[in-house]
Amino acid sequence: MTTPAFTVRAPASSANLGPGFDSLGLSVPLFTTLHVTPQATTEVVPRGEELAATPADESNYIYQAMRLAARRAGRNLPPARIEIETEVPLARGLGSSAAALVAGVVAGNELLGRPLRDEDVLDVTAREEGHPDNVAPALFGGIVIATLDKLGTHYVRLDPPANLGVTVLIPDFELSTSKARAVLPKEYSRADAVHALSHAALLAASLSVGRLDLLRHAMQDYIHQIWRAPLVPGLSDILEDAHRFGALGAALSGAGPTVLCFHDTREPTLPLHEYLHGVMNRNGLTGRVLDLPIDTAGTVVTRHS
Repeated sequence: MTTPAFTVRAPASSANLGPGFDSLGLSVPLFTTLHVTPQATTEVVPRGEELAATPADESNYIYQAMRLAARRAGRNLPPARIEIETEVPLARGLGSSAAALVAGVVAGNELLGRPLRDEDVLDVTAREEGHPDNVAPALFGGIVIATLDKLGTHYVRLDPPANLGVTVLIPDFELSTSKARAVLPKEYSRADAVHALSHAALLAASLSVGRLDLLRHAMQDYIHQIWRAPLVPGLSDILEDAHRFGALGAALSGAGPTVLCFHDTREPTLPLHEYLHGVMNRNGLTGRVLDLPIDTAGTVVTRHS
């Protein structure tokens, strides 16, 4: 039986959220979308300005991700036309590679008739990325705490607390994950390790029970943000002062340069927007400030008859 045409939609994600380095993330409704049509030959068709420089052949990252699914299933990938669109800005700390990877693996699995379980898809994508903090929320939606070890990939998914919204500042410059990782120290002190463990635990607990009042304290981090701050002008100011303008907590989104602030959806965000635009202006930057809900659907497949 021939697989019908289908669409895969995978969301962007924000990882770390301060101390949850490589282990904690959430999804937001900016999407990478694949339109897949089985046919006799393979075509890869990137669409839109954001993807103009990406390959239009089987070397495309999306198609390579589809092959990962086939490899895990021990099958050959059937030919198809794959049209690719994205709203996720590249190299901005919003999980563009994770959205592409998850969308591709899910599409490959769908094309093969779904031999892989969701847990297999998570494990494949987490091992390919090297950490699960972006791929897990991209796959499952909501807020996800996840670990990756030799025994597997393990996760807990949380629905976002009531009234928790996200404001993101997306600067108009790219910052590669490799460059952001290169500035991190190879070793940390015991004091920094204890600080990271205690604050990551408090952050996960606060999100799980809806203690929004604790987020500002729980999101403190000494593992990556202080080292990456020189790469993102204005970051230190935002981490220190955003709470004065309505932020419940602030963090570098993934490897940056996007900065995430939590806000209470019952309160106006105009003061926070004005503050964030002011930070950009003082540092000679341009960019966007967006209010977003937390996406709870994760990756969605829609079959077409």
